[in-house]
Amino acid sequence: MLELLFLSVYALPVSLSLEFPLGCADGKSGNTAELFERVSQSIKVKRYSEALNDLNAAIAVDPALSEAYFRRASILRQLCRYEESEKSYKKFLELKPGNSVSEKELSQLHQAQTALETAFSLFDSGDYAKGLEYLDKVVLVFSPACSKAKILKVKLLLAAKDYSSVISETGFILKEDENNLEALLIRGRAYYYLADHDVAQRHYQKGLRLDPEHSELKKAYFGLKKLLKKTKSAEDNLNKGKLRLAVEDYKAALALDPDHLAHNVHLHLGLCKVSVKLGRGKDALSSCSEALNIDEELLEALVQRGEAKLLTEDWEGAVEDLKSAAQKSPQDMNIREALTRAEKALKMSKRKDWYKILGVSKTASVAEIKRAYKKLALQWHPDKNVDNREEAEAQFREIAAAYEVLGDDEKRAKYDRGEDIEDMGMGGGGFNPFGGGGGQHFTFTFDGGFPGGGFGGFHF
Repeated sequence: MLELLFLSVYALPVSLSLEFPLGCADGKSGNTAELFERVSQSIKVKRYSEALNDLNAAIAVDPALSEAYFRRASILRQLCRYEESEKSYKKFLELKPGNSVSEKELSQLHQAQTALETAFSLFDSGDYAKGLEYLDKVVLVFSPACSKAKILKVKLLLAAKDYSSVISETGFILKEDENNLEALLIRGRAYYYLADHDVAQRHYQKGLRLDPEHSELKKAYFGLKKLLKKTKSAEDNLNKGKLRLAVEDYKAALALDPDHLAHNVHLHLGLCKVSVKLGRGKDALSSCSEALNIDEELLEALVQRGEAKLLTEDWEGAVEDLKSAAQKSPQDMNIREALTRAEKALKMSKRKDWYKILGVSKTASVAEIKRAYKKLALQWHPDKNVDNREEAEAQFREIAAAYEVLGDDEKRAKYDRGEDIEDMGMGGGGFNPFGGGGGQHFTFTFDGGFPGGGFGGFHF
């Protein structure tokens, strides 16, 4: 359909109707020439109403003045007042049957009228790009002064998130009519979605001064004020250390307009930072990922996501994010310090967790560590596990290695700091209570014997 219209557009060039050579009526050449010259001047400065008033007055005086009908039809077509325009073309053709120029312009009118209706339908269905094609290639070619089409165009551009084009196109509309409320509203929304909130607010305020009860302008203006107020509350609570209140404010601000990406990217980042401070790793990870989905170059979001991954014990992910951040900002010592922590955490994650092996917390006392060791050593002593001796020896070896580290204050302190401890079974099989090569002799003696007696000491 559209392709056919395009072919028709180029097959029927728009006539310069105001220069159309028609004869003047009944010897009134002086008056009509003056009239049409005045109409031409009005058209040049886009005073269409004045031109139409002159033509209507002339027709009232001389209903047979054919050129006046033609010129009126052309102006009305350009303004997309299609029904009125069609009547004038038909009246002209009654006076000048078979006039080819008029017939072509009437055909163009029908094409523009159909294309405008189609563009509105495409806007409603969400096909913004196609709607813009119909407007630019058909409607605004044949009806360049159609304010209805121009407003629809900027609505389509806004829906397509082409905010710069919206600002440019509404600028042309407002140059012709600085009090156009729809243009003020749409231009304000474009600035709003670019997060230029001060300029957006000025457009809304100007519109409301012209019409204080304009519902869409009121909604936009007060919606923006509410968003800014909630955002400021969130930031103030974060700065004051009222972290839980800040979380609620950030979430409330995000809920006000999920489509406001240019502003929401900072809300997501703020929520991530608060969540990191609260130790909520999963929440922080989600918020920072949302921020990076909007702006993948947002360095602070990348750093904070690295911190969030540390909280969720995704050591490799934390190193990856923080290393990427360090490459983007190699002079930032805070990022380098965070990367060092992440690399250390990754390294520590790959060594054996002696606390876990003994089943004690990292804050366990020496007595608690010893009790846990005695209990597990008794449970997994190979002499008590004849049927699964191989497994028992492996378990007993782990238990003994864990106690060798955690039972010694100096070794335990080094282990807690992430330092390497030689010959303590740290992933290389260094400690073996059953002797490794070389026939070493290990003795384990429990003060007071095992619980319940027996095995006061044993040798391998």
